[in-house]
Amino acid sequence: MNVTYSCPKCTHTERVHFAADSQTIACGNCGQELRLPENAIVGQRLSRCLVCPSTDLYVRKDFPQRLGVALVAVGILGSSVAWYHFAIYWTFGILFATALLDVALYMVVGNALMCYRCHAQYRGVQEMESHGAFHLETHERYRQLAPRTSGQ
Repeated sequence: MNVTYSCPKCTHTERVHFAADSQTIACGNCGQELRLPENAIVGQRLSRCLVCPSTDLYVRKDFPQRLGVALVAVGILGSSVAWYHFAIYWTFGILFATALLDVALYMVVGNALMCYRCHAQYRGVQEMESHGAFHLETHERYRQLAPRTSGQ
Protein backbone atom coordinates (compact mmCIF):
# COMPACT_ATOMS: atom_id res chain seq x y z
CA MET A 1 0.00 0.00 0.00
CA ASN A 2 1.17 3.53 -0.64
CA VAL A 3 0.00 7.09 -0.14
CA THR A 4 0.76 10.17 -2.23
CA TYR A 5 0.28 13.33 -0.20
CA SER A 6 1.41 16.92 0.21
CA CYS A 7 3.61 17.30 3.29
CA PRO A 8 1.92 19.63 5.80
CA LYS A 9 5.28 21.22 6.70
CA CYS A 10 7.09 21.75 3.38
CA THR A 11 4.17 21.14 0.89
CA HIS A 12 6.41 18.75 -1.10
CA THR A 13 4.46 15.96 -2.81
CA GLU A 14 5.61 12.65 -1.42
CA ARG A 15 4.78 9.00 -2.17
CA VAL A 16 5.35 6.71 0.80
CA HIS A 17 4.80 2.98 1.17
CA PHE A 18 3.17 1.80 4.38
CA ALA A 19 1.95 -1.46 5.88
CA ALA A 20 -0.85 -2.33 8.28
CA ASP A 21 1.64 -2.37 11.17
CA SER A 22 3.33 0.95 10.29
CA GLN A 23 3.47 3.54 13.07
CA THR A 24 4.65 6.60 11.09
CA ILE A 25 5.22 7.89 7.57
CA ALA A 26 8.00 10.38 6.88
CA CYS A 27 8.49 13.09 4.27
CA GLY A 28 11.60 12.43 2.17
CA ASN A 29 12.17 16.15 1.66
CA CYS A 30 11.99 17.69 5.15
CA GLY A 31 11.94 14.52 7.29
CA GLN A 32 8.72 15.36 9.15
CA GLU A 33 7.08 12.23 10.49
CA LEU A 34 3.33 11.84 10.61
CA ARG A 35 2.09 9.50 13.29
CA LEU A 36 -0.55 7.14 11.92
CA PRO A 37 -3.83 7.15 13.87
CA GLU A 38 -4.76 4.03 15.79
CA ASN A 39 -7.20 1.70 14.02
CA ALA A 40 -6.79 3.62 10.75
CA ILE A 41 -5.80 0.39 9.02
CA VAL A 42 -7.88 -2.66 9.85
CA GLY A 43 -6.39 -5.65 8.02
CA GLN A 44 -5.88 -4.25 4.53
CA ARG A 45 -8.82 -1.79 4.77
CA LEU A 46 -8.24 1.90 5.34
CA SER A 47 -10.89 3.44 7.61
CA ARG A 48 -9.63 7.05 7.63
CA CYS A 49 -7.01 9.33 6.11
CA LEU A 50 -3.48 8.85 7.44
CA VAL A 51 -2.41 12.44 6.73
CA CYS A 52 -5.32 14.52 8.10
CA PRO A 53 -8.12 13.88 10.61
CA SER A 54 -10.73 13.20 7.91
CA THR A 55 -12.74 9.99 7.78
CA ASP A 56 -14.34 10.90 4.43
CA LEU A 57 -12.71 9.00 1.55
CA TYR A 58 -13.94 8.21 -1.96
CA VAL A 59 -12.98 5.93 -4.86
CA ARG A 60 -12.05 7.27 -8.28
CA LYS A 61 -10.21 6.02 -11.35
CA ASP A 62 -6.45 6.29 -11.02
CA PHE A 63 -6.09 8.23 -14.27
CA PRO A 64 -5.02 11.85 -14.85
CA GLN A 65 -8.16 13.91 -15.50
CA ARG A 66 -6.29 16.34 -17.75
CA LEU A 67 -5.22 13.49 -20.02
CA GLY A 68 -8.83 12.26 -20.22
CA VAL A 69 -10.10 15.72 -21.13
CA ALA A 70 -7.30 16.10 -23.70
CA LEU A 71 -8.31 12.77 -25.28
CA VAL A 72 -11.92 13.92 -25.63
CA ALA A 73 -10.83 17.32 -26.95
CA VAL A 74 -8.64 15.72 -29.64
CA GLY A 75 -11.56 13.48 -30.66
CA ILE A 76 -13.91 16.45 -30.92
CA LEU A 77 -11.36 18.53 -32.83
CA GLY A 78 -10.55 15.68 -35.24
CA SER A 79 -14.19 14.92 -35.92
CA SER A 80 -14.92 18.64 -36.42
CA VAL A 81 -12.20 18.90 -39.04
CA ALA A 82 -13.57 15.83 -40.82
CA TRP A 83 -17.10 17.27 -40.62
CA TYR A 84 -15.85 20.57 -42.12
CA HIS A 85 -14.48 18.64 -45.10
CA PHE A 86 -17.79 16.74 -45.50
CA ALA A 87 -16.16 13.41 -44.61
CA ILE A 88 -19.13 11.93 -42.74
CA TYR A 89 -17.63 8.46 -42.32
CA TRP A 90 -14.37 9.87 -40.96
CA THR A 91 -16.31 12.14 -38.61
CA PHE A 92 -18.21 9.30 -36.98
CA GLY A 93 -15.19 6.99 -37.19
CA ILE A 94 -13.11 9.43 -35.16
CA LEU A 95 -15.90 9.90 -32.61
CA PHE A 96 -16.45 6.16 -32.21
CA ALA A 97 -12.69 5.50 -31.99
CA THR A 98 -12.40 8.13 -29.26
CA ALA A 99 -15.31 6.60 -27.36
CA LEU A 100 -13.84 3.10 -27.77
CA LEU A 101 -10.46 4.26 -26.47
CA ASP A 102 -12.18 5.92 -23.51
CA VAL A 103 -14.07 2.72 -22.64
CA ALA A 104 -10.91 0.62 -23.01
CA LEU A 105 -9.01 2.92 -20.66
CA TYR A 106 -11.90 2.82 -18.18
CA MET A 107 -11.77 -0.98 -18.15
CA VAL A 108 -7.97 -1.22 -17.83
CA VAL A 109 -7.16 1.54 -15.35
CA GLY A 110 -7.42 0.69 -11.65
CA ASN A 111 -8.93 2.65 -8.79
CA ALA A 112 -7.43 4.95 -6.19
CA LEU A 113 -8.79 6.02 -2.83
CA MET A 114 -8.88 9.80 -2.28
CA CYS A 115 -9.31 12.02 0.75
CA TYR A 116 -11.80 14.86 0.42
CA ARG A 117 -9.93 17.13 2.83
CA CYS A 118 -6.19 16.86 1.99
CA HIS A 119 -6.48 15.11 -1.43
CA ALA A 120 -4.15 12.29 -0.39
CA GLN A 121 -4.22 9.37 -2.85
CA TYR A 122 -4.06 5.76 -1.64
CA ARG A 123 -3.16 2.87 -3.90
CA GLY A 124 -2.97 -0.85 -3.20
CA VAL A 125 -5.59 -0.66 -0.46
CA GLN A 126 -8.05 -3.54 -0.23
CA GLU A 127 -11.83 -3.08 0.05
CA MET A 128 -11.75 0.41 -1.52
CA GLU A 129 -15.29 0.10 -2.84
CA SER A 130 -16.69 0.15 0.70
CA HIS A 131 -15.95 3.90 0.78
CA GLY A 132 -18.16 4.70 -2.19
CA ALA A 133 -17.84 7.05 -5.13
CA PHE A 134 -17.37 10.81 -5.19
CA HIS A 135 -20.14 12.74 -3.44
CA LEU A 136 -20.50 16.39 -4.47
CA GLU A 137 -22.07 17.54 -1.19
CA THR A 138 -19.18 16.16 0.87
CA HIS A 139 -16.66 17.70 -1.52
CA GLU A 140 -18.36 21.08 -1.32
CA ARG A 141 -18.36 20.96 2.49
CA TYR A 142 -14.58 20.41 2.54
CA ARG A 143 -14.01 22.98 -0.22
CA GLN A 144 -15.79 25.63 1.84
CA LEU A 145 -14.03 24.51 5.03
CA ALA A 146 -10.54 24.94 3.53
CA PRO A 147 -10.39 28.78 3.52
CA ARG A 148 -11.69 28.92 7.10
CA THR A 149 -9.06 26.54 8.47
CA SER A 150 -6.06 27.60 6.34
CA GLY A 151 -4.93 30.21 8.85
CA GLN A 152 -4.80 27.74 11.75
